[in-house]
Amino acid sequence: MAAEVQPVAPVRAAPGPAPLTADQAYWRTFKSQLLVPSPHNSAITSITIGANDTFAVTSGGRVQIFSSRTRKLIKTISRFGVDDVARSGVLRRDGRIVLAGGESGVIQAFDTGSRAILKQFMREEKRRQAVHVVSWRPDVLTEFMTCSDDRTVKVWDLTEDEPKFTGLGHEDYVRAGCWLPGQEGMLVTGSYDQTVRVWDTRQAGRAVMVFKVAGAVEDVLALSSSTVAVAASNTVSILNLISGKAEVILRSHQKTVTALSLAQNNTRLLTAALDGHVKIHSTTSWEVVASAKYTAPILSLSTVPSTTGDSNDRHLVVGLQTGLLSIKTRLAGAEKVKSREKEQRMQALLAGTADEYERKQRKKDTRQGIRARDRGKDFRGEGADIVITGNERGAKPKKLRPWQQSLRKGAYAHALDLVLTPPDGPDYYSNEDVLTCLTALRHRSALRTALANRSEEQLAPVLEWVLKYINHPRLMSLTTDVALVVLDLYSYKMGGWAEDAAGDEGRRVLSLVERIGKRVRRGCELAQQAEGVIGVLELLGEG
Repeated sequence: MAAEVQPVAPVRAAPGPAPLTADQAYWRTFKSQLLVPSPHNSAITSITIGANDTFAVTSGGRVQIFSSRTRKLIKTISRFGVDDVARSGVLRRDGRIVLAGGESGVIQAFDTGSRAILKQFMREEKRRQAVHVVSWRPDVLTEFMTCSDDRTVKVWDLTEDEPKFTGLGHEDYVRAGCWLPGQEGMLVTGSYDQTVRVWDTRQAGRAVMVFKVAGAVEDVLALSSSTVAVAASNTVSILNLISGKAEVILRSHQKTVTALSLAQNNTRLLTAALDGHVKIHSTTSWEVVASAKYTAPILSLSTVPSTTGDSNDRHLVVGLQTGLLSIKTRLAGAEKVKSREKEQRMQALLAGTADEYERKQRKKDTRQGIRARDRGKDFRGEGADIVITGNERGAKPKKLRPWQQSLRKGAYAHALDLVLTPPDGPDYYSNEDVLTCLTALRHRSALRTALANRSEEQLAPVLEWVLKYINHPRLMSLTTDVALVVLDLYSYKMGGWAEDAAGDEGRRVLSLVERIGKRVRRGCELAQQAEGVIGVLELLGEG
């Protein structure tokens, strides 16, 4: 028995760009950006998360406290010297005290309520240099650490005037430091001497571990009680304190990495650099899962967690060298729906279909009202069976369409005429049918046969389709093949079509060929310009 004749499988255009991954979609939701200029356009050197839904931003001679709920400035602390520059302003976890270092080497504690100076901690006059890092101890309210350009690491207590611990060993500026979570009295520091040192404040002032890295250390971040991320030069090293070596080295930036931060409940590591990029890495595979680009070099970075207690983040806060503070907020829930509706309404307005969009919205709101009214009612039928039928043997085969029947019989020219100029009007066959037919003709080596021996009137629809899609990237291969076959078959006739006696159809075909040529030349010019732009961008990236 002969096999059943199946319709030609439909051909669809090649897929466009790859769909967004879950991480890319998540980080693209941080779109409500607020740009806050710093006073006197001073660079944003530090961003730290505080208590009671606040975060502190340090720039120039002041520390500013923002609300993470409203993104508005709450307080400004500017009680620094005339020539002094504030460094690393950090809120205590109860939100009552702000600590800040400075270029003068003085550490100051401020009352957030009155902005009064509670206490000043002075280093020795002969060794007084800038203090770039101040960090509260996570398990003791009154203790904090400082890292200074005098190459020392110190631990202080608010109730005492002298440091409780002094770490010696660094041979250059100490510009990075953090406490190790879950390790009582343990801290990690990084220096411009290209070393990372681990200190135990319960022992003498020498480091218990020393790691050599590839460049001057700009930032360190504790990922766990035994793992530390270190930003040195344009790399980030993941140090394992138990094995005593680097597990992996991340090389995803072109210029110096200046800031590190954790996000999404410590499952993502964010790195920011002077190249203006923020790269998001998975803490399991260490691959770059998303990225963001800013207009200037980045000096500081932090993520503000959500107030709902889930693993999502609320804000992405970035400090730029130009003095701009960027606060990107993640839209969720009702805010996300409202933002999407606003974008759709704006697109409809630009497209001139605002009335139709509003009509559809009213109809949708009416349907939602009916659903809300009928919610909870039982609409199940009584004694109804659900029968699912499959593709049973002996079932009536699907009827072939006219152009498919012609294709099956070998009437290739007639099949092509049917899809290009259907008898029931231009909307009878879709562009998918045209693609399927032309692809089937090419696979059967029948494209030349289908296009041969055509009159000017029959050739015009073919050229119109080629003109429409000649620059379409997904159809370029097929349109090029069709155009080359047409030129090969009819080039000897084009000289006659240029004459006045050729008739309207001949001049129409010649006009279509000329327009196709212009469109191809324009596409080549744009491609050359794009290649030039790519070359310039590569040179800038290398610089």
